[in-house]
Amino acid sequence: MVSLAHLWLPILLSGIGVFIASSIAHMALKFWHQPDYHGFPNESEVGAAMRKGNPAPGMYMLPYSKMEDMKKPEAQEKFKQGPVGFMILRTNGMPNMGKGLVLWFIFCLVVAFFAAYVVASTLTTGTAGLQVFRVITTVAFMGFAFGSLPMGIWWGQPWKAVTKDVIDGLIYALVTAAIFTALWPK
Repeated sequence: MVSLAHLWLPILLSGIGVFIASSIAHMALKFWHQPDYHGFPNESEVGAAMRKGNPAPGMYMLPYSKMEDMKKPEAQEKFKQGPVGFMILRTNGMPNMGKGLVLWFIFCLVVAFFAAYVVASTLTTGTAGLQVFRVITTVAFMGFAFGSLPMGIWWGQPWKAVTKDVIDGLIYALVTAAIFTALWPK
């Protein structure tokens, strides 16, 4: 087995590598994710109606219905009439990109740490590079990509957007695996 202490550098560098790859995917390649987001055609009216209700930050369903009420005809009619959706409201004001980027970098490090934990627990010093690459890719892919799937399953995120997130996760996993493989103890 390999000590996690020996893997601190690949953990750090893969976190940085994934951070850079995701920055390119989200900021430089505007054709990749930007088309997935839309505004309401009547945004000012929707915003005014929502401000009138003064909703707190949180997760909302439209129409809202408790499970025990879903069989009632009036609840079913609301769903038929639509719109049907889920919405996450944040605190008013400009999004804090600095905080989001720091949290994303920490997440990248956490995925790299758990990938390192699995590979250190299963492989030994001198293991062939291809085996290190396979294990790290698998674990990192699970960490970076699988969280997107419930968004399509339960929240209705378009599958095209989910697919792009999964492809991003594969790219991040490959970056992580390449760095770990290059720095694997001989």
